[in-house]
Amino acid sequence: MRAIVQDEPGGPEVLRLAEIERPEPGPVEILVRVHAAGVNPTDWKTRQRGRSGYGSALPRLGFDVSGVVEAVGPGVTLYRPGDEVFGMPRFPHPAGAYAEYVTAPPRHFARKPAGVDHVQAAALPLAALTAWQGLLDTAELRPGQRVLVHAAAGGVGHLAVQIAKLNGAYVIGTAREAKHAFVRGLGADEVIDYTEVDFAEAVRDVDVVLDTIGGDYGPRSLRTLRDGGVLVSYLSADDDLVSAAAKRDINAGWTLVEPDYAAMKEIAALAEAGRLRAEIDSVFPLEEAAKAHERGETGRTTGKIALTVAP
Repeated sequence: MRAIVQDEPGGPEVLRLAEIERPEPGPVEILVRVHAAGVNPTDWKTRQRGRSGYGSALPRLGFDVSGVVEAVGPGVTLYRPGDEVFGMPRFPHPAGAYAEYVTAPPRHFARKPAGVDHVQAAALPLAALTAWQGLLDTAELRPGQRVLVHAAAGGVGHLAVQIAKLNGAYVIGTAREAKHAFVRGLGADEVIDYTEVDFAEAVRDVDVVLDTIGGDYGPRSLRTLRDGGVLVSYLSADDDLVSAAAKRDINAGWTLVEPDYAAMKEIAALAEAGRLRAEIDSVFPLEEAAKAHERGETGRTTGKIALTVAP
């Protein structure tokens, strides 16, 4: 099968298309023919390091998958060959979605929402699950609460805005002025231009903050939170931040997304009903994965990048 591989850590230029052996499904695994794969920041960070934070050296890249079940291993009853599925298999361990085929446990996938094409479906799993688990599981979001979403036009952020609104929240997003109309169109009640305004001075009495940026955004976000609020960080939460938060009874911790069959079914239902949608920034063929990474690393994308694999 065709797959994107790399022989050393480095920039996008280390990615190359190669012919490698097609995997076979083991017990309680399915083989999926990949039609489209999502591209995420964790992909280019892994490429730069030459290893994932939780896997072996030079892992094959890609976690977001939308495709068709090609074969099932022993013990699988959830799917049959021909079923359309999408998911985030094996995360945070390497899944190798930049390829024509992947194998994974069946419950790392859900049935692809009807009426949603493979590119749209492949753009959803990692980003939507990250937002879903952060808002609903970690923060236990309730209707009427105030939520601050950083990078609200980004991959996770634009889905977090939608999910928060669907659950009755008042949503404030940070984004460049040029993206304000887009973020408001997602349902945000307020949008702050972080290049012109210090969000830590402009926002108060927030119940939940979603921080996909890291650095000083964590400590600054504490100033926006009410006592007893929740800071969900997807990059880091050092001891000083956690200690400062604890003094105000703020739950501040680092969280990592994980495969979640029940949440994927909920996400699929919302997507099928037209209530949750991934914005597609750009689409590249598999062989142009390096160009997709170059686009992503500009930090100026709106929504998600995807690769097309099978026709």
